[in-house]
Amino acid sequence: MWEGWITVCEASENLRNLLPMAVREHDERTKAAEEGKENEVQAEAGREGNQEKGKRNGEPGSEQVETMDDDFAASSTPPFLTESLEMAMEVENGNSKLSCFSCAFDNQNVGRSFSAESYLASGSLKRVLLRLDPSPNDYEDDVVEMFGFQWVTEMALVESCEFLFGLLRQQIYRLEDLVQMGSSDFGQATNLHSEAESIRRQCIEFLHYVKVFIFRYLEPPKLENDGMLHPYEELEAQLPSMLVEELYALTMHIGRLCELPSSVLAAFTIQHQAKVFPPSWHLLHLHLDIHWLVLEILHVVGEKMMRQVVYANHFINLTGENLTSISLFETHCGNLISDLISLSINKYIKVRPSEALTSHHYPCTCIKELWILLIQLLDHRSKGSHTECFWSLVNKTLKNIFERPSSSERTPGFETVQCKDPLSFSWWIITHLASLYQFDRNGNLNEKKQKESNWKFVEELLKKSTDAQSGVLEEHLRMHLQCCLTLCGFWDLNLSTVSILWDYYSKNLNSCFTVPWLGLKGLANISKTSLAMLELAKSCCCEQQIPTLYESSNSYFIFLNILARLMKEEAENGGVHPWKQIKGRIYSKFHRRRMQEMTEVGLQNFFNLFLMLAIVAETEDIVSRVLDLLDFLTPSSMTVSQRALIWRGHFAFLLIYVEKNMDISVLAERLSNAFREKAKEFLVTKNDYTQRQNLWTLLSTYIDGVQEVFEISCYLSLSEEKLLNDGFTMLLPACRGAELSMVLNFLQVVLARLRSVHRRLGQGLRLGHTAQDAQLPLAAKEHHLAVASALWRNFFPYLKSQRMSQTPPSPQLADTAAGFTLLALDIPSKALSELQPQPVISMMQLFGWDDMVWPQLVSRYLSHLIQNSALCEAFSSMGYTSYEALTVRSWFRCILQMFIDQPTGTLAKTDAERTVGKAYMEQLTEMTRLIFKLPEVENILSKAHVEESVFKQDPKNALVQFIKAVGRTYSGLQTLPEKSAMVAKTLEYLGDVLKYVKPYLKAKGPPEGLQLTYWIIGCLVKFWAPILATSKAQQLLFRIVDCLLLPHSVLQQDKELPVALLSAIQESLPLYLQGLSFICCQSQTQGAYLNQLLGSIIQQYFGRFLASSPTVLGAGQHPMVSALCSSITAPQMLRLRKTTLHVINENYMQFKGNAPPPRLASVLAFILEVLQRTQSVELCDIDLILAVVLKCLVLVNEPQVKKISTDIVQYMVEGCQAGSGGERATQLTSVFRQFIQDYTAVYDQRVFSVLEAAAVLDQTLVTSLIPTITQALKDSEHKQGLGRNAALRQTYKRLLSFLAEAGQNEIQKLENETGSQCAGD
Repeated sequence: MWEGWITVCEASENLRNLLPMAVREHDERTKAAEEGKENEVQAEAGREGNQEKGKRNGEPGSEQVETMDDDFAASSTPPFLTESLEMAMEVENGNSKLSCFSCAFDNQNVGRSFSAESYLASGSLKRVLLRLDPSPNDYEDDVVEMFGFQWVTEMALVESCEFLFGLLRQQIYRLEDLVQMGSSDFGQATNLHSEAESIRRQCIEFLHYVKVFIFRYLEPPKLENDGMLHPYEELEAQLPSMLVEELYALTMHIGRLCELPSSVLAAFTIQHQAKVFPPSWHLLHLHLDIHWLVLEILHVVGEKMMRQVVYANHFINLTGENLTSISLFETHCGNLISDLISLSINKYIKVRPSEALTSHHYPCTCIKELWILLIQLLDHRSKGSHTECFWSLVNKTLKNIFERPSSSERTPGFETVQCKDPLSFSWWIITHLASLYQFDRNGNLNEKKQKESNWKFVEELLKKSTDAQSGVLEEHLRMHLQCCLTLCGFWDLNLSTVSILWDYYSKNLNSCFTVPWLGLKGLANISKTSLAMLELAKSCCCEQQIPTLYESSNSYFIFLNILARLMKEEAENGGVHPWKQIKGRIYSKFHRRRMQEMTEVGLQNFFNLFLMLAIVAETEDIVSRVLDLLDFLTPSSMTVSQRALIWRGHFAFLLIYVEKNMDISVLAERLSNAFREKAKEFLVTKNDYTQRQNLWTLLSTYIDGVQEVFEISCYLSLSEEKLLNDGFTMLLPACRGAELSMVLNFLQVVLARLRSVHRRLGQGLRLGHTAQDAQLPLAAKEHHLAVASALWRNFFPYLKSQRMSQTPPSPQLADTAAGFTLLALDIPSKALSELQPQPVISMMQLFGWDDMVWPQLVSRYLSHLIQNSALCEAFSSMGYTSYEALTVRSWFRCILQMFIDQPTGTLAKTDAERTVGKAYMEQLTEMTRLIFKLPEVENILSKAHVEESVFKQDPKNALVQFIKAVGRTYSGLQTLPEKSAMVAKTLEYLGDVLKYVKPYLKAKGPPEGLQLTYWIIGCLVKFWAPILATSKAQQLLFRIVDCLLLPHSVLQQDKELPVALLSAIQESLPLYLQGLSFICCQSQTQGAYLNQLLGSIIQQYFGRFLASSPTVLGAGQHPMVSALCSSITAPQMLRLRKTTLHVINENYMQFKGNAPPPRLASVLAFILEVLQRTQSVELCDIDLILAVVLKCLVLVNEPQVKKISTDIVQYMVEGCQAGSGGERATQLTSVFRQFIQDYTAVYDQRVFSVLEAAAVLDQTLVTSLIPTITQALKDSEHKQGLGRNAALRQTYKRLLSFLAEAGQNEIQKLENETGSQCAGD
């Protein structure tokens, strides 16, 4: 039967060869019909034409009113009237371009979801649904052109329906032929595009004409009066039936959408930005147009026929099968939905579960538009009649996938479709289709629009997803629940979905819900802190990016999201809170056995559930029930990690209490009591490492939890002090290393949080806030006092006991002590009684100014407080003026003791020791920067004109610069009171400085410590010499000399000093000598004693640092050379030079008989170096040194001694020319005269040799000595008793020959004496 009908339809294709004849026949029929009409028929046709014109011009005709009334009958939605009027008003400005599917890029479509030509955006769908003229601006002329022929607009479809549809099929054939050509001929792409586009346009124009003709000219069925009808009326009466047959034939001709060749379906993938499209693209979109316009035409026919059933009489008579307008609409609609789902299945095959929500189900926007058109049309029709809605048809189609019927019953179109996972596909397609309900009839997004739900079908899907027998994997279950959560955002929530899911998850709480291929992201997430647990639960209660949940959460958390959304939305909408309806189902799943069977993962899931519920529902009721359920667990059956998780869960509930501003005392006491017991166990457990680790796991959980409570509590007015019980007094002494560090860090956070909140509330009270704003701070104040009291009582005693520990304390100890100091400043009344009445000063004395406290602790402690303005104001208000001086003293000590904890040996430091040293150096640098900001210090630096770059220097150098600045400032003072006050202040800066360095001296190391000690204190002696010269400071000076320079070990000559100590003294000795020499010049009462001290120091160290043999000039320089050659004042230099040479003369240049002293060459080299570097000869040099040097020239034969001695004589002779007539020249002559008298008799030749050298240097000097030399010559001859010594006289004459006239005269005199003596003889 079906084959016969198809044969009849295909026979019409022979018309392609009979077009000219058809046109002539058409003209004849038209003419006969016009002539045969009666006048009344003509008048009636005229009235209908006028009425349609009135409707197109917006006049409220009777037909329009009837349409509106019918529309109201179909739907109770009032806006239809408004929309109808709007559409009528838009007629004049309407777009005459006919609607069609188009996904081509259009620059005018910016911001739109669909093309302006689309059925949605153009208003085509809306006009059809509102029973308005489908194309009010089109087909208004008497003649219309279709398929290249002219037709009478108002009669063409009645007279030539079969013929026109034949032409339509012929055009479709032409387009199919172009597709075949286009696949092989790329050179004609543009021409093919134009021709294909023209063909498609003709087809669409015809179908739109059909729709318009039905609306304008098709009359509803009339009751027959006389049984006689005009031939045209007979044709017109048969038109609805003929249209049904032709539309059916058209659908059979084009076939199913999913059955199109793959080459045509591939056109979906063409980029929308293209300008030229292949024929396949046009053919594909023409199919879409035809499928949709068939539905529109059938709908318009039904509306025009008063929703009466139109039978395809000819088809029924021929085939015996029933074909009506309604059955054709339903069949075609069902087939179209099946085809669209088939296309979606092909697209779903390539979709990963993780990408399900971001991967659309439509290959192009035209398919998306077609889905929306079906939704709008089907749901519109279902409102006015009992026809199936959109979801009903979709559900039927999806059920076919699940049921997989036999080949005889299989739904057409699914023979080639294979869906491997129909359940996941159903979730995917339902979710994406639900999102399309957000589009209105114009294609605009309208998220507030009421959306039809499909919960019944979704509930069936949920049951299949959670059915244990189905074995749905987690990777798919996550996607299913993502879809469910998305649907919850589209539809009103229902309780059944939550019940189905809870039945599943309550049985699988111990599951990890992991996806293996996700790696670490898929692992079960055990929260490490209570805050993390709470944040996880809170994330379920807030809007999230659902597509990201696949990797960030497991299916259980997505279920919690669904449950939380149900709670929140239902509660916001009023009525009975959903918690009251569901809590019985949730509670009933937990009992003793279920609780005891829970693993750690199960407990985590348990807490996640109830934390989320506590956030959105009755907090106290839920927490109370959770505590009762946890009581079912026995401690012996739980692991340590489970116990820690339970403690974290408790704290997470505490955090909820805090966020909701609820008192936590009951829950806090329960937790703190458990903490006290574990802290007691921890204290007595010392050697059992495993037990300690287990206990610390719980204790650290408690500490983290308390810290989080304090951090998020807004006013600390909810009994937070209950958490700070005496368990900490047992915990702190038992902590080691990292454990103690964690507790102290926690304590710092609590101290800072308390001070911050207390200060903020105090400011609020001072600003005079009233009413409700003021009540809370007043109530919170008592809680703050309680927290402060708990901190002082349970933490501070341990802190105090650790300040003088045997090993350097951790930095956190200093930080915490600073926190307690500031707490004493803010809340002084709650400090311990031993710190009263001024707890701030007591704290500073304990941790900042006590000389026995570790310097590492002091430096870090003071760095927190030096620049605290409130603390400075407090000291000022107390009248405590020594605050800055004591702080500077501590700074002195911290720098001097920076190496106090290093080993005394010379072994290489470990990396850990280097790290500690570096950290302490950074701390000292920061402390130095802060110290230099103190007003007192700034004043000193400004008076001394010290640049700011000093602040950035190494702390040791900065300290030296400060010492220099103090010295310069003192030197600039004029009055005695100012100087006296300055001396007192500097002594206060120093304190007992020798006490600071005593550990170095006692241990004789480390080398760095000794070098630092001698250098810094040497700088004090040198630059504070004017201060140390005063009576107030001399005792300190004497102690410095006794302890550092002349200790008992130094006085023991037979005992060698340690190398490190000797090296430190050698580097710094010039500072001490220069300072002491200045003091010797200044002191009036202790001058003799100071000179003695200076001499003793020189005596002890000259020989220790003297080389065994002379060295090259400048290499291995003696420290006393540096002292003598520095730029110091003349009196100071002379005092030091005289004392040094006196010591050298007395102790290092005394001959034992004719035997020279040891290391004579080195001593002489020292003297020579001093003369060379100073480039001056002083009187003391001649008095103390010259005679001995001349003696060396006579008595010592060592070449090196002779060479150095000659150089010394040369420097002295040249330095004080005899001809200058000065005191030094006179003294020089005197020394030479004595030298001649002492040694000429025995060492005449050597004496004359020395004098010859001197004559070369200073002729005047030797000339003045002629009488002395002559007399010495005569005395020598007399003593020998041998008469004149001719050889000696000859040597003397040679000397005299260098002395010009005076020498010649003396020679003459000697010769005369010789001649007279010979004559006498």
